[in-house]
Amino acid sequence: MADCRPANPEFTDSRTSSPLAGKKRAQQSPVPRNKHQIPDPGGHCLRKVTLTKPTFCHSCSDFIWGLVGFLCEVCNFMCHEKCLKTLRSACSCMTPSLVLVPVSHCFGPAGQKKRFCCVCRKQTEGNTALRCEVCELHVHADCSLFSCADCRSSQVDGTLQQDTFHHHWREGNLPAAARCDVCRRSCSSSDVMTGTKCEWCGITTHVACYLSVPAECTLGRLRGMMLPPSCVRLNSRNFSKMHLYRITESPEQESSDDLEPSAAASKEPPPADSGKQVIKVFDGDDAVKRGLFRLVSISRATRNEEVVEAVLRSFFLPGDPQDFELKEVIAVQRLHSDDILNRNGDHDNRSPDNGTPDNRTPPREGCPDNAWLLRLRPRDPEVIKVFSSWNRSFVSVSVSKDSSAETVLSEVLRRLDRKEEDVSSFSLMEVYMSSKQVQRQTLAPQEKILEKLQEIRKVSLRQMNQTRLVAVPNRKGGVLSAQQGVQVSLLIGGLDPLLSREEYERLIQEQLTNKSHLVSFSHFYSSQGETLMAFEGSERKLLRSVLKPL
Repeated sequence: MADCRPANPEFTDSRTSSPLAGKKRAQQSPVPRNKHQIPDPGGHCLRKVTLTKPTFCHSCSDFIWGLVGFLCEVCNFMCHEKCLKTLRSACSCMTPSLVLVPVSHCFGPAGQKKRFCCVCRKQTEGNTALRCEVCELHVHADCSLFSCADCRSSQVDGTLQQDTFHHHWREGNLPAAARCDVCRRSCSSSDVMTGTKCEWCGITTHVACYLSVPAECTLGRLRGMMLPPSCVRLNSRNFSKMHLYRITESPEQESSDDLEPSAAASKEPPPADSGKQVIKVFDGDDAVKRGLFRLVSISRATRNEEVVEAVLRSFFLPGDPQDFELKEVIAVQRLHSDDILNRNGDHDNRSPDNGTPDNRTPPREGCPDNAWLLRLRPRDPEVIKVFSSWNRSFVSVSVSKDSSAETVLSEVLRRLDRKEEDVSSFSLMEVYMSSKQVQRQTLAPQEKILEKLQEIRKVSLRQMNQTRLVAVPNRKGGVLSAQQGVQVSLLIGGLDPLLSREEYERLIQEQLTNKSHLVSFSHFYSSQGETLMAFEGSERKLLRSVLKPL
């Protein structure tokens, strides 16, 4: 649960449900909407259910007496009817919209202790679970893809105006003796995920009580020993956060965003059921390419809208099912195959009758029969949210196919009462808030926003849900602008001594090939055979090219 009190995002009615974490479990068929379903401001889709076993409320942690409870179809949140009025817990599908400062997690093995997953709110299962070493986030291995970058921040960017140091709330998994700092009642439970804890000062409260806690965090008893994030600035970000906390990682782990090997068991189909069928669903072209799908179990008599609703629940995606559609993977592959054949003039795969492409070839490995691709229907115009990096807020902007990054920035500055300032002093940045890494990319002023969004959605709808647009001011006072990024200086040695400046430049540029325009040379030490060059920190592959033997 991220620190969400300063901002009040506009929650939408979510019609999604959690994926089942564990071996050989698929999504249950969606229940038709009826008068007992209650849309909640926190993004929950609550449904009135009949309880058949002892159950505890996730809001107040008390036992639910009686046979009636309210269950969220998305994240398995359960509560009393009386707790609906004071509900403060946000649904898992809405977590990306609540993040104020995106910070990636440092996942490691969770151990054997009983914990609850912060995504699906179910118990973790030993070796299949992950734990963040910094903020105590516990997730299943196959749920980690749907958690976002809401970890505790150890430093504050210079563009953020922070007058008050806020709490960083994390829901669930509290100590057994934890008591609410407001009402002094017990707020922990070993049966359900309940209660919240500030990861800075350590105070614990009920979910319904934490708004009564003062907004400013005092860092608790360790105030004299702890350095607040406002006192820390990072001049270079060309290193992994795992190194900062001395956590061992493999080279593939730093940039990997795939499912963990332990999550592969969730792909196995459940036992055959006479009244149900299981479909395999991909959330974008990238998932089709890598063979990463989710299983959705539906009734054979289910309507199309209910099927889409069940798929949205599987991927933790908010939104109206009418805005989405399912396309057969084989049909999509045929369209791509036709396009390649038409462009390349390939006649090897044409039928002998009329010379037309033969599309009766079997699908690729990883794309079996009864496989579907989830797509968002294109809209023009479309309303998007643009966040500001200086005051923790966002504005809604309508964009069309002609809207560029520059026009969107102009509208954002106007709505934030900064229309007197020059648009060229700001940049529009795309921020991908994956749980394992945060990627930032500055958009060109003339880049079409709607085309950019459609491109991301085509790659992965899950990635689109974890991506936001942020307006950032360009840095001044001798510091490189946000468009240029962080500059990294690199000293290269072992070169032939006593060469001219031009010879050193030519020698290195030959190794860089098409990346040579991104490099600048500052100093040459011909007597030692060394040179000092600088390049953007985002060009990490450039470093590997330079380190090849010259």
